[in-house]
Amino acid sequence: MNNLQRLSNLLGLAQRAGRLISGEEMAIKAIQTQQAKLIFLANDAGLNLTKKVRDKSNYYDIEVSTVFSTLELSAAIGKPRKVLVITDTGFSKKMRTLME
Repeated sequence: MNNLQRLSNLLGLAQRAGRLISGEEMAIKAIQTQQAKLIFLANDAGLNLTKKVRDKSNYYDIEVSTVFSTLELSAAIGKPRKVLVITDTGFSKKMRTLME
């Protein structure tokens, strides 16, 4: 199993553990309230969404990863989503090591 598959499994796990926020509005709110530890943005997300997420995360200094496509993010959590926010430090640490 490669690291992207592990990462994908970890996203599903984070969701089941209630440590993941998904969806555009909720994600932006999580960034603004500084709950976000790590952000996954689909590498094929639209320009508006990409700009909005990037601007907010740069302002609050939160890492944005674009290793997944919309399809892969959606498959990982079982819902159609373009942006996922990890709210747990442990999960985000593990995910960062998998992305290195």
